[in-house]
Amino acid sequence: MVVAFGAPALLLESLQPLAGLDVVVVDNSSREDVRRVCTATGAQYLDPGRNLGFAAGVNLGVKALGDDRDVLVLNPDAVLDLEGIDRLLAVMQSGPRTAAVAPRLAGPDGEQRPGWPWPSPGRMWHEAIGLARDADRHDFLVGAALLLHGDALREVGPFDERYFLYAEETDWQRRAVDLGWQIRLVPDVVAQHLGAGTSVDPARREALFHAGTETYVRKWFGRRGWASYRAASLVGATARSLLPGPRGSAARRRAVIYARGPRRVAGLDA
Repeated sequence: MVVAFGAPALLLESLQPLAGLDVVVVDNSSREDVRRVCTATGAQYLDPGRNLGFAAGVNLGVKALGDDRDVLVLNPDAVLDLEGIDRLLAVMQSGPRTAAVAPRLAGPDGEQRPGWPWPSPGRMWHEAIGLARDADRHDFLVGAALLLHGDALREVGPFDERYFLYAEETDWQRRAVDLGWQIRLVPDVVAQHLGAGTSVDPARREALFHAGTETYVRKWFGRRGWASYRAASLVGATARSLLPGPRGSAARRRAVIYARGPRRVAGLDA
């Protein structure tokens, strides 16, 4: 299932290799050209009438496919062929209680990182003072192409709709691991992923990314945990804001977001 938001040409490229599969597209942009792409490729088209956000869009698509199915959640700017999907499915079914599997990701600028450590206040303090040493740690996998086990979907439950965009797949995988499920990267499968292919506003995308992190940290670590995480983010961003060039500019933007509060900047809180 795919949560689409405009970008019909990218969506067409994503859907064309999926011939023969049951495909549902939830169109958060309610656009006629997206509907036409679905008709041309045989995908079921669902228009919720408004932008539900990614988590709610996934839940709507999963419900349409049925609660007894393994579901591939695929970004509309990602391309994965049937052979790769078959390999992901085989790996998922071969391991005990494997909730989710994902491929490596490759973009226009080369390979992308497929997984990250769990966000936490402690890890953010390590990043802020330059002590983070977990580049190869994959506690959770990026949701650009994520195959979910039907049994895990039933046991873990749907995506948490408090997340609008970003970190919803992190939260779901954290819940799965806490229930004894495993998450596995399949390194011999590669999906092509443009990244931010449906976004037209980089500033809002950045705010939504950090807003997703705020939602996650507040949920898992509480108000005090969020206060610690936010302070660490401000310390790290303020220190790096003195760097020249793009890194310094990015750090200054990040400092402003965390000073004001990411969810507020993204318009998710009053």
